[in-house]
Amino acid sequence: VFSENKESLEGKGIIRSVFDPCCGTGGMLTTGKEWVKNNIDNKILLNLQGQELNPHTYSICKSDMLISGEDPDNIRLGSSLSNDHFEGKKFDYMITNPPFGVSWKSEKEFVIQESKNPNGRFSVGTPRSSDGSLLFLQHMISKMKVEGSRIGVVFNGSPCFTGESGSGESEIRKWILKNDLLECIVRLPNDLFFNTPITTYIWLVNNKKKDLRKNKIQLIDGSNLFKLRRKPLGDKRKELLDEHINEILSTYLSFEPNDISKIYNNDEFLYTKCTIERPLIENNVKVKLKNGKLKPDSKLRDSENVPFGKSIEDFFDTEILPHRPDSWIDSTKDSIGCEINFNKCFYTKPVVLKEKEITKQLLELEKLSEGILVNLLKD
Repeated sequence: VFSENKESLEGKGIIRSVFDPCCGTGGMLTTGKEWVKNNIDNKILLNLQGQELNPHTYSICKSDMLISGEDPDNIRLGSSLSNDHFEGKKFDYMITNPPFGVSWKSEKEFVIQESKNPNGRFSVGTPRSSDGSLLFLQHMISKMKVEGSRIGVVFNGSPCFTGESGSGESEIRKWILKNDLLECIVRLPNDLFFNTPITTYIWLVNNKKKDLRKNKIQLIDGSNLFKLRRKPLGDKRKELLDEHINEILSTYLSFEPNDISKIYNNDEFLYTKCTIERPLIENNVKVKLKNGKLKPDSKLRDSENVPFGKSIEDFFDTEILPHRPDSWIDSTKDSIGCEINFNKCFYTKPVVLKEKEITKQLLELEKLSEGILVNLLKD
């Protein structure tokens, strides 16, 4: 979050604000402050502010701020979604690790009501009530400064792809891409945290991208950069060493494609969801409507996601029609969706060996095993 625009953190009398809407005990805030002091400028004044729902962790965070010389009144108690204690405030930097897959049903009435306000935080859409991750992201985006703010948030995989076209999740992702806010997503290894084995992702959001990053998204696959712990700590079986962190950071800063870095245009993550219809057949006869058109059979209805910009007609002619010659597309039901499929982006086609190559390798293995057996008998 702090590394790419170091110049904005250097100089005399620099004051910057850092906000965490799910601050817990304050670890993200204090670690962020330490990194800036140690790596950029130890004279900069960072104004740390946060909000936490849990009274126990809130108290620890408030105490930590007091001990470390920060203003403890900058830490507030309550839900950031339904009781925003920083309403109307904007921040230079925002970093957070919101709860994964936590329901927001208890705040649903408030969130839905605000979503009806065109100027509200959640006017773009709301995700399913079982996971409020994207609500926290919208909350932080609403606190970005016009002159530029940067957000770093730790998610699970759900915000990348959950929800088909027309769903709240898809609409939120589409809005983020349309406004060119998403800069980079980093996939981390699984088994990295004490209390969950799931794979996590770091989203970097920036409303003042550098020119070379505009209308582009960088994906970094750091899932294979880790060291196995000698002894597991809860679900934590892996850890990131400095060399792994530095490789991820240098990959991000260089903004070049390689084995672990892919760069895409924003619209490459969009798709058109097309509805494929097939005729209703009764007594071996295709049923027709009053207007003469074939009546679709709802039980045979299917859908296909066509990459944005690709001809839907060509896709239908080559991918659908040869297998379902009686089908057609109902274009009145087309909708634009958005998903970020990491596995698809980093998929590598497996190498398929020819029969001669396989036979050769088997013969070599057979010869090797015979040699080992002979040596064992000699011994």
